Amino acid sequence: MIEISSHNERLSPPAKSTVFVVDDDAAVLGSLRFLLETEGFAVRTFRSATALLNAGDMPSADCYVIDYKMPDINGIQLAGRLRKFDRDVPVILITGYPDKNISTRAAAAGVKDVVLKPLLLDENLVKCIRRAVQDRRGR
Repeated sequence: MIEISSHNERLSPPAKSTVFVVDDDAAVLGSLRFLLETEGFAVRTFRSATALLNAGDMPSADCYVIDYKMPDINGIQLAGRLRKFDRDVPVILITGYPDKNISTRAAAAGVKDVVLKPLLLDENLVKCIRRAVQDRRGR
């Protein structure tokens, strides 16, 4: 015989994955925030690598999406610095400069994927983020 509980158990919904986006272009940040929030992610944006690194008491991200070309510290350099703090958080580099050298250097810095900017609003970026977060949680 199956016993049915008379009280309603409230289960809290699973926490949203948090994505930190770093790009010096305000329009790109706005577009990415809209896209990722629409897809169910919690999003925090930063206008520079320095702004992210100086954020201090910020909560941990589940994934970073970082622009390659920024004025203070480029995305590959930032990925290297982030690896010193948390080796497991996936980093996805976005770039408008398709170059094999960028991909090679990005991989050496621990970047999980490189996505070309014209394809950002496509499903590619969202798929890369979901895969990266799932892979991290599966470890």
